[in-house]
Amino acid sequence: MLRRDFALSLLATGAALPALAQRVAPQEGTEYVRLGKPVPVEAPAGQIEVVEFFAYSCIHCFNFEPLLEDWDKRKPSGTVLRRVPVAFSPAFVPMQRLYYTLEAMNLVERLHTQVFKAIHVDRLPLTTPGPITDWVVKQGVDRAKFSEIFNHADTLKKAQHAALLQDVYGVEGTPALGVAGRFYIPGQGPKTLTIANYLIGEARKG
Repeated sequence: MLRRDFALSLLATGAALPALAQRVAPQEGTEYVRLGKPVPVEAPAGQIEVVEFFAYSCIHCFNFEPLLEDWDKRKPSGTVLRRVPVAFSPAFVPMQRLYYTLEAMNLVERLHTQVFKAIHVDRLPLTTPGPITDWVVKQGVDRAKFSEIFNHADTLKKAQHAALLQDVYGVEGTPALGVAGRFYIPGQGPKTLTIANYLIGEARKG
């Protein structure tokens, strides 16, 4: 999902990458961007942070999620994955707050993928507070506790911080990755993760 024209299909590159593509270094300026100014990271010292910029309403993010989950299980050692929900307009804010509420309630592992399925498979309009809360309650979550965190000022601050982070990375579409606060990778299907592995190695060189 681009905030401007978006014509890139997530799986345009195919599931398997040619051996040649794996041997040739990704092209800076085309396949990834080196940030002019490093972005602060939240990963502990010695860890490489990979940020996934996503939106629950983005079909490309839905398709990318199983690829990212598989990568997360096999990612390079010393690497930390952080998910950041974007906001290209105020309409995205409830979905940002949904993610951060699930995170605060330790429900990301159980419900993050289910949110994608509810929107893109079941066609549920989980984009405003009412439908979001009703759906979460149907998943066995306490309504009062969820609503308290969803509407808390700290949750809104996290959403606002996420929007600032997407701006400093220059995010124009989702899914996209940030690596080590130094590199930005626009979504290119499975190839995105191959590029991430390469840039993790570059970041370790200093």
